[in-house]
Parts: sequence; C-alpha cells; structure tokens
Amino acid sequence: MKYKVLVCGNLAEDGLAILRAAENIELDVKPELKEDELTAIIGAYHGLVVRSDTKPTEKVIAAADNLKVIGRAGTGVDNIDVPAATQRGIVVMNTPGGNTVTTAEHAFALMMALARNIPQGTYSLKAGKWERKKYTGVELYDKTLGVLGVGRIGGIVANRGTAFGMHPIGYDPYLTKDAAAKLGIELVSLDQLFARSDFISIHTPLTPETRHIVGKDAFAKMKKGVRIVNCARGGLIDEVALAEALQAGTVAGAALDVFEQEPPPADHPLLGLDNVIYTPHLGASTTEAQVNVAVAIAKQLVDFFTTGAIFGAVNAPSVSGELLTELKPYVELGQKLGSFQGQAFGSNVTRVMIEYSGAVANLDTRPITQAVLVGLMTGTSNRLNFVNASLIAEERGISVSESKNRSAKDFASLISIWTETDSGESDVAGAIFREKDLRIVRVNGFPLEAIPKGNMLLCTNRDIPGTLGRICAVLGENSVNIARLYLGRKEMGGTAISLIQVDSTASEDVMAKLAEIPEVLKARRIQL
Repeated sequence: MKYKVLVCGNLAEDGLAILRAAENIELDVKPELKEDELTAIIGAYHGLVVRSDTKPTEKVIAAADNLKVIGRAGTGVDNIDVPAATQRGIVVMNTPGGNTVTTAEHAFALMMALARNIPQGTYSLKAGKWERKKYTGVELYDKTLGVLGVGRIGGIVANRGTAFGMHPIGYDPYLTKDAAAKLGIELVSLDQLFARSDFISIHTPLTPETRHIVGKDAFAKMKKGVRIVNCARGGLIDEVALAEALQAGTVAGAALDVFEQEPPPADHPLLGLDNVIYTPHLGASTTEAQVNVAVAIAKQLVDFFTTGAIFGAVNAPSVSGELLTELKPYVELGQKLGSFQGQAFGSNVTRVMIEYSGAVANLDTRPITQAVLVGLMTGTSNRLNFVNASLIAEERGISVSESKNRSAKDFASLISIWTETDSGESDVAGAIFREKDLRIVRVNGFPLEAIPKGNMLLCTNRDIPGTLGRICAVLGENSVNIARLYLGRKEMGGTAISLIQVDSTASEDVMAKLAEIPEVLKARRIQL
C-alpha cells in the first residue's frame, strides 16, 4: 500500500530525500498552510509533517479521515491539538533530541548577551554613540544559575554554566536528587530557585500547570537584580508581570526567544524596554538542527509506515521494530483475550485489572494493555485503536490497572485479565505455547486449553452426564459443524464450561434451543 504524506513548511532536503526514497510513501510538499487550507485537503493523507507555523487544530483533525500520524519536526507540539488527535487514534510524534544542543546553546548565548548588554551596545555604537559606562555588565562567574525544568536542554545549559564557574540549581518535579546530582545540579524547590538565583533559564514544557509559572507571585520571591532567559515556550512567563518587574528593578534584564503571541504585537509592553533583548524564535534555527529534526522525523514516519514502529510519540508508547517483533504475539493474545472477555461476559465494564506473570513481565507491557482494551471495547467506537484505547476507557469511566509478577505461574508467560461489570466479575487468562501459539488457559477460574480463533460458543452448564451430548446434538441437528471442543471443570458434579469452536456462526434459533436445555446455565456466541 502507498501512504500519502504531506509536508507543510521548509523541511530540510535531507529529510525530504528519505521520504521520497521510501517505496511505500507518496510525498507532497506545500508551504505553511492556514487552518482552512489544511482542512480542505487533509482527508486525502495518511501522514502529516509540520513545523511550528502550521497548526493541526481540532477542525483540521476532524476532517482527517485517513490520517494515522502527525510528525512535528521539532520539540514543542503546542501547535498540534494532541487531545483531538488522540481521540481520533492519530499518533503524534516529535523529535526532542534533534535540536537539544542548538536550543541550549541559544539559551546560553542569550544569557551571555544579557549579562554584558551586547545587543544594546551594538545598537548604541551603530547610532554613533560610545556609551561604555551605561552598558556595564555582570560576570557569570560565581553566580547561581537556576534551571527551571531539568530535561535534556536544561541539563546542557547547567553543564555550560558549570564550565563558566556558575553554580547550577534546578527545579523539576520529575527528577530525583540522585539524577540531578549526576548532572552536577542541586535540586531545590521552586520557591528556593526563585529566591537564590542570579540567572534563571526556563526549560519546561507548556502545560496548563506550567502556564505563567513565572508570574507576579514568582517575581515577588526573586532576588533583586535577577536576569531571566526563556528559550522554551511563550506562555511560561506572564509577560505583563515581567514588564512590571523589569520597570520596578526587581528583574535586571530578560532575554526572550519566545512570546505568548508570535510575532508579538507592536504595542507589546516588553518591546519598548531597554533591559530586554529578543530573538524571533531562533532556538532551533541552526543548519545542524534543521537537518537533525528533518532526518529524525522522516525516519520515524518511514519506520511507522513500514513496520509499525513508533518513536518519539507524545500520545502513545514508543515501540521499536525489534521490540514490536518480540511483543507481537503478546499484543495479539492481549487483544483476543480482551475481545473474548467482552463478548463472553458483557460490555458494561467498570473495572479492568491485568496481571503479567513470568517472562512477559520483563517487557514494556503498555502496548499489550492497549491491545486488551482495544479487544474489550471493540464496537464502541469506529476510531478505537492502540493510540486512544486508554483515553476512551477513561471517558467511559473504566478503571484500568496493571501489575507485574516476574515469577512464572504454571506458564512461562501468563496474561490474566479480571473485569467488573454491572452483572458481576469475570476473568480470563492466556499464554503462548512454542513462541507463537496462542492459548486461552483459564475462563472464570475453569482451566482449559483453547485456541482463540474463529467462531466459538461458550456454554456454562451443570456437570451432569449427557449434557455435552445434548449440546452437540442441537448443533448437529442445525448443521453447525464442530471443529474443536474444549472442556473445563473445577470438581465432579459441579459447574462446567464447554468452549466449542464451530465452522459457522450459530443462529439466534440455535442459541434459543441451547438455552432450552435444562442443564445449560448460559450460552454465548464469540467471534475471534
């Protein structure tokens, strides 16, 4: 199959060449597109690559009937409506490593320019002035550098600061003290970072929680004369509050590569201040970075369309081609177990608990869990897939939990699923024999060994002689041929189950006749 991929904006030729060379990709390249322009054509494409100016909004994504993946050639995905893409089962990928060094270097360049008033001195000299005293700066040496967000970029900025004799401190709620220590950073609280820093460099993503993380309250806690650098995202700083802090002298200077509105309006309160320097979102704008992100996103899309591998996804587990091969039988088993459970015991699920035992517990089980949910909720949404299964489960009020037990339980690897519905609890478990042979090995506590394939009938019945014969007789009398028969019971004379593989779907009339057998407690049709 040929997949149509649309690239919007200037993607480096190195990346375009990779996409053109892929035998299963048909490439179109267009300039940056407005919302209506993109909405009008997106329905024809399976893949979309954007830079920062093209915005796949909810309206665009609603029209993307065939879209499977959106690739962002860069780090930030705030120009993409990720929740809308996830809802429709579209993978959103970025290239977080492609411009890491470039952005960190730009942040440090701005910090140095801010410390020594380089842009102001340049502008003054070009205006025919010689103002040495006016533009006296400060040293970086022996200053405290506060890194707000200690990810890849923040870690490099801290490293560069150490080389200049600065003392890096950092705030990051997802970083441990040990991990920070390995980077040479003292981990502190947010309030401590504001209070102790001489320079603050911001490197956190923009989320509802981090919007205006540097605002009026933060400025009130800062050391007088602090200097602030933002090469991350506009919106992290309350720009009106920053202008007030700069005019009041609380903040000695600021260097901004990003704004809440880009480009900023002509009457923006920061544009008229002499102690602020700016660049027009140049953090990733180096030749090396442009090539890196273009090559990275092109390879990610080729891998996705060729092998199904997912790298750099922000809304789905990342799975390499090698891991995908190893996981494939478990993913298939998980989906079949989920589907079996949903068909056998009802779809009004309120809770799902999945346990991975044995060798499978050592793997990344997130794709398997997604597969279980896909199987369990099949038929509830025509856009249900491995990307949005967890989201749809959450929207339906289904509580999902998973646990791992690396000790084997009767099988080298075992996947066990328990569900709660409005009609009670149920469980099903499966294993893999000889690496690829899938088996259902437990149904509601009854041990058996069944191949999860094709048309099946699940009958719960009293363990009385002749019951199975009457079930088979009904099927034979109605021309339903039995392919395989699996039986399970816990004790003689109690309750038993019959899992019968048949060559054709049993009709409603056949199901009614099975229900008329006094010993049959319940009968369900299952299609796997």
